[in-house]
Amino acid sequence: MEIGIYTFGDLGPNPHTGATISAPKRLKEVIELGKLADEAGLDVFGVGEHHRLDYTVSSPAVVLAAVAQATKHIKLTSATSVISTLDPVRLFEDFATLDVISEGRAEIIAGRGAFVESFPLFGYDLDDYDALFEENIKLLQQLNAEEIVTWQGEFRSNLTNAMISPRPIQERLPLWVGVGGTAKSAIRAGRLGTGLAIAILGGPLTDYKSLVDLYRQAGIEEGHKRESLPVAVNGHTYIAKESQQAKDEFYPYYANYWSYVNKQRGMGMKMSRADFEHIASPETALFVGSPQQIVEKILTQHEAFGHNRFIAQIDIGGQSFSEVAKGIELLATEVAPIVKRETSK
Repeated sequence: MEIGIYTFGDLGPNPHTGATISAPKRLKEVIELGKLADEAGLDVFGVGEHHRLDYTVSSPAVVLAAVAQATKHIKLTSATSVISTLDPVRLFEDFATLDVISEGRAEIIAGRGAFVESFPLFGYDLDDYDALFEENIKLLQQLNAEEIVTWQGEFRSNLTNAMISPRPIQERLPLWVGVGGTAKSAIRAGRLGTGLAIAILGGPLTDYKSLVDLYRQAGIEEGHKRESLPVAVNGHTYIAKESQQAKDEFYPYYANYWSYVNKQRGMGMKMSRADFEHIASPETALFVGSPQQIVEKILTQHEAFGHNRFIAQIDIGGQSFSEVAKGIELLATEVAPIVKRETSK
């Protein structure tokens, strides 16, 4: 089991002070988070793509290249790259360059993302979302496999003996499809033979087990071996020494996070403490509690999913850098060793 963290670099106000960190400072913190995760011995660090003024990262490859210079061992992945509106050639070449800079540590999680502003920004019709995704990810796979590419499609210019440079250090860049909860996306990931990265943000675990089952079934039916179909679980996480301490500390940040995210989406919903307690229960999505509770939830999910990777988003809601750093330390020293030991038996 690989354990890591990811961030979207969101610019939420601190619920206790009302202050919002500046974008340049937040971006420096993102790079520092990667460095801390690497020094702590975590396996994966991810950065998500957004095209809004309340997020700091529009180009994960650029930010991860900076993280690569500050780290030595940790794998570096997008979380996610919005494949429907990215030119696959540019995306591949950016991450192949990252792979060279990092000496073979780059990965791509391709997905739709939480927002849709990239469609008008880059001149695409949202109604073409599914067709764009299908065409672009298939081209991305071909670029990953071939140095010289000939290709025809609907949404971008054709390629005729196009030289794709640079080539990554790895034989191929690891490619995952990010899925929020739709069966169609999970089945497509299996059919394509990519990894499956599930964002578990709400609802019972049984909802997600069906996605994993559909993914593996589709992959095996397409001729892919089960061991070549890795599964990652991504989720919101907060760890403190004691369970009640974790809940009391995290609730203001988590309610604040959903308050500004829902506002960005045109909704005015605010999370109650009762709702928070429900989604923090052992049977549901939120990873909040003592290290032992986080271990138990990861292992319970491992029994259900047989997943290979867990990546925690631990810096949401306007938390201070010092609070996030404590979370990284607890994840690396008190959660990861036990999870790795138990899942390797």
